[in-house]
Amino acid sequence: MGIWELFLVGLSLSMDAFAVSICKGLSVRKLSISHALICGIYFGGFQALMPVIGYFLGGTFSGLLQSIGYWLAFILLALIGANMVRESFGEEESLNDDFSPKAMLPLAVATSIDALAVGVAYAAVDVEIGPAAAIIGVTTFVCSAIGVKIGAVFGAKFSALAERAGGAVLILIGLKTLLQGLGVLA
Repeated sequence: MGIWELFLVGLSLSMDAFAVSICKGLSVRKLSISHALICGIYFGGFQALMPVIGYFLGGTFSGLLQSIGYWLAFILLALIGANMVRESFGEEESLNDDFSPKAMLPLAVATSIDALAVGVAYAAVDVEIGPAAAIIGVTTFVCSAIGVKIGAVFGAKFSALAERAGGAVLILIGLKTLLQGLGVLA
């Protein structure tokens, strides 16, 4: 998987955190740089950590994954992407101006569960996890920090659209991975 695909996966995975960050930005009365940094660190950190955990869990089952890896990657990415699209049509995220670890930790874990599955998929197709996790984490950090600012300025008008786009990109990357694994694409 090339750097461009890794970036697109990182961007797609960051859409949940981006949407939550927009809501966090909506909730603050006076925006400060610390709000953006807190969201970026929590969301980016967990988005980088979870694929590593998933990768090593997937590595435990490497023999099985070698034979079905491309199918598994396609199924996982397609399911994650479809779920993101489905969730984008749901109810709005609730507003909460609490940036404490007690509030941020559950949000960071919840928005990064899909990255765990991507890590398993990466183990199946033998992606180098270090650079992949770094790209996912940095991309999510930047998107989350920007999301807080956007939320403070523009509101949640575009969060559902961003989540839909992210889901569609994950589905397309999963399809591309499958087609490459089957030898249809070079």
